[in-house]
Amino acid sequence: MEQRHPLPPFTLEKAIQKIQLAEDAWNSKEPVRVSKAYAEDSEWRNRNLFINGRAEIVTFLSEKWKRELDYQLVKEYWAHTDNRIAVRFEYEYHNTEGQWFRAYGNENWEFDENGLMTKRYASINELEIQESERKIKI
Repeated sequence: MEQRHPLPPFTLEKAIQKIQLAEDAWNSKEPVRVSKAYAEDSEWRNRNLFINGRAEIVTFLSEKWKRELDYQLVKEYWAHTDNRIAVRFEYEYHNTEGQWFRAYGNENWEFDENGLMTKRYASINELEIQESERKIKI
């Protein structure tokens, strides 16, 4: 059986470890690597999109990182229960025209007993910034 440690139930330490692993994976900008943290039938709500399963996750992330260049993400622990974690995040990127953006948001995660994320609900707000206003440096 496929497992992704740490496994629930989460302690504070295990929740923070899970968040750091997610941050590291997303900053790799490797869609297949990122998708392996999610259950085969994982459900996402990402802004106004509904994404289901690893194949759709890989497609979504592949397209995302074609548009969002020099993407860099920071995640922060917010709260947890036995099999759920809430995070606050922000990320920065620029588009092909060179315009920089910072996105802020919250995610709610739910995991199965094998440590795979079954649900991811992301609320994200984004604003244009000047390159000189960047807070997250690559």
